[in-house]
Amino acid sequence: MRPVGAHLSIAGGLEKAAERLVKMGGNCLQVFSASPKSWELPTINGRLSAAVRPAFIHAKYLINLASDKPDLLAKSIASLKYDLQVADLIGAKGVIVHLGSHLGRGFKAVFQQVTESIEIILKNSNTNSLLIIENSAGQQGKLCSLITEIKLIFDAVNSSRLAWCLDTCHAFNAGYSIGSASGNGSIQNDIVNETARTDLVGRLACLHVNDSRDDFASGHDRHANLGEGKIGLKNLAEYVNHPQLKHLPLIIETPGFDKSGPDKKNLDILKSLCV
Repeated sequence: MRPVGAHLSIAGGLEKAAERLVKMGGNCLQVFSASPKSWELPTINGRLSAAVRPAFIHAKYLINLASDKPDLLAKSIASLKYDLQVADLIGAKGVIVHLGSHLGRGFKAVFQQVTESIEIILKNSNTNSLLIIENSAGQQGKLCSLITEIKLIFDAVNSSRLAWCLDTCHAFNAGYSIGSASGNGSIQNDIVNETARTDLVGRLACLHVNDSRDDFASGHDRHANLGEGKIGLKNLAEYVNHPQLKHLPLIIETPGFDKSGPDKKNLDILKSLCV
């Protein structure tokens, strides 16, 4: 079966999260190693079984490798180094991260700092875990809403331990079509075409499959349950079954039909889209 899973809480421990995922019918997992909204060190322990592989850690929301505040930059680098070590310990493939925001200064102004920070993180984390950049929706100066920005970072860092994660909601809200009937319907602006054009398909580690509460190219980042958003099931099905993407693990980060987070109903819908 294709790896299909969800982001779940580690409340009760890593093993409990894995058990909940299997009960939902999933076989790959994403977790936070600790609270995503504080700098506390990871408390996660244990090792994942082969039943929930691949697995990923999602980095803290506080991280900003483009920050002009030395303390925040240092904390961001240290947190990512630590999470990469934890990923290795628990059997996760890597750490998925939003690189942060240039806060109005522009991508070019922070490019060197960001790439040098990534090089430091990779050089000083004694592990094979991947650092996985996630595309953003373009809100508030967030980095990597443009696929070309991700390409520039890959070219500058040139490391086999650097990968990326493509989120459908973020791409749609950044102005990329997800499926032929979504967005502006322009084949030039199709997310898969742009990924192929920039030669980044082979660097994808996983796909986040989320619908969008907001309209195309809104610049917002608000996930919707599958089929309840502006992207729609037809477009999501076309996307997850695209020949260049259908080998990749799929992870939902949906709000849940009962508003308690990714649930079995969303996961069942996602599985039904896969052919």
